Amino acid sequence: MTLATATELASATNENLANISNTLIYSAMAVYTLAFFAYITEWLFGSRSKVARTAAALTAESGGAARAKGPAVKVKSAGGTTVLERPEVVVRSSAGARDVPDGPGAHGGDEQGDLYGRIAVSLSVLAFAIQASGVIARAASVQRAPWGNMYEFNITFSATAVGVYLLLLALKKNVRWLGLFLTTTVLLDLGLAVTVLYTASDQLVPALQSYWLYIHVSTAIFCGAVFYVGAVGTLLYLFKDSYESKLASGGKPGRFATSVLERLPASASLDKFSYRVNAAVFPLWTFTIIAGAIWAESAWGRYWGWDPKETWSFITWVAYACYLHARSTAGWKGRKAAYIALIAFGCWLFNYYGVNIFVSGKHSYSGV
Repeated sequence: MTLATATELASATNENLANISNTLIYSAMAVYTLAFFAYITEWLFGSRSKVARTAAALTAESGGAARAKGPAVKVKSAGGTTVLERPEVVVRSSAGARDVPDGPGAHGGDEQGDLYGRIAVSLSVLAFAIQASGVIARAASVQRAPWGNMYEFNITFSATAVGVYLLLLALKKNVRWLGLFLTTTVLLDLGLAVTVLYTASDQLVPALQSYWLYIHVSTAIFCGAVFYVGAVGTLLYLFKDSYESKLASGGKPGRFATSVLERLPASASLDKFSYRVNAAVFPLWTFTIIAGAIWAESAWGRYWGWDPKETWSFITWVAYACYLHARSTAGWKGRKAAYIALIAFGCWLFNYYGVNIFVSGKHSYSGV
């Protein structure tokens, strides 16, 4: 066998792996679509008999927590069926309270709704496994980390986001309410990846051929996935907080808002969830920027040059630092801090898409 023939065979093998990767990504999209419909089914057809009905007799106690009557509980007795009074469910935290019970079934519904939810999670696990295999096949096709362009970054990022969600579920965290929003955005992300951002499998530019690619970019992807989960929680917190405030003031939200928002955890729990995930990953984002500076010195001979990507990474760091500082200050808890968190995630999104696609710099590796 000649050298030219060996090279052609190697090239064909790489192309085959790249095609397999593409097939796996499209297959994952199909399964995510099934998961999306399963989550929709859980939300639409699962009974709300176990969901804390905050619209029912919400009362705000002075200096205490806002409470709502839960669904009536029926108990069979020898003389017939006895209907007990509906139990109170805490839906808003009292001043200074650290933990807020969400009431029964805040993320799902009755037994039938829970079945739909478990089917949706199972489909999410299957889709994640297929997508992760697609990412691995893409890496194998060029024998490097699959983070050399925006297409590869997108498919890895969305897989990581789903992985974070499934990890939280595995840790017995009550986060199934994330599933519908997650699968929706993952489908949008993959749709953008396979159309606008698609780049054929190829070798890296010289500046990216470093072991720092595995360290710096992998941590950036993971941080972005966790920031995304935190942003979803923050956005839902704002909707749920407005809903609870309207109820507490005697208002009557629309049927659609009631049907959707009553399935979510209490606003205080959503706020706490978002703060915890953002605070947990912030040190890793700090490390990501430091690792990038070290890599820049190795590749370009300077640690920091205010390249657009470097600048917006720093802006994102400052925005999240402001959020964490504001969130830990008594006067900035709640909605004000939530707005800063969304601005911070907006900075991350611009750093992710805008800088790579629309701004020219040393980090212009979008491949678009």
